[in-house]
Amino acid sequence: MSLTTDQLTKGNAEVNIGIQQKKREGAAEMLKHLLADEHVLYIKLRNYHWNVTGIHFKPLHAFFEEQYTAMAGHIDDIAERIRSLGFFAPGSMEEFKAYARLEETQHLNGDAQRMLENLLHGHEAIIQYLRKDQDAALEQYQDAGTQDFLIGLMEAHEKMAWMVRSHLV
Repeated sequence: MSLTTDQLTKGNAEVNIGIQQKKREGAAEMLKHLLADEHVLYIKLRNYHWNVTGIHFKPLHAFFEEQYTAMAGHIDDIAERIRSLGFFAPGSMEEFKAYARLEETQHLNGDAQRMLENLLHGHEAIIQYLRKDQDAALEQYQDAGTQDFLIGLMEAHEKMAWMVRSHLV
């Protein structure tokens, strides 16, 4: 198939990566939920970074920043994976809220312990979703690339959860 210049400049080139369109669509939908969940956890980290109080303010302020900086990279990678499968990534708060499985929290009145517990719960929930989704990526969608990508994210969240867990008293 030969593409016209108009098709190439508009990004309408057909995706031909050895995965049927319906399977790529299923993998992309799965990734959209992950992207939304990552955004919810990212916003929690920003919120907690700004609002943590108490004797451990300084180290937690820096710790939360370290985690949200890492997550910003994950978010970008997930959106780009969706695009590489041939679909548009959600990019509005409305879309993220519709796709998200994690729930938002408020500033928790600066309570560092509750913030850490909430973050741990968020990381562990994402890890559980990733365990299930990496299986589906290969078995349901025949997408080994997405499976590998999800396994890498799962390992990153496992390390982030360990770091959060280490701060809990």
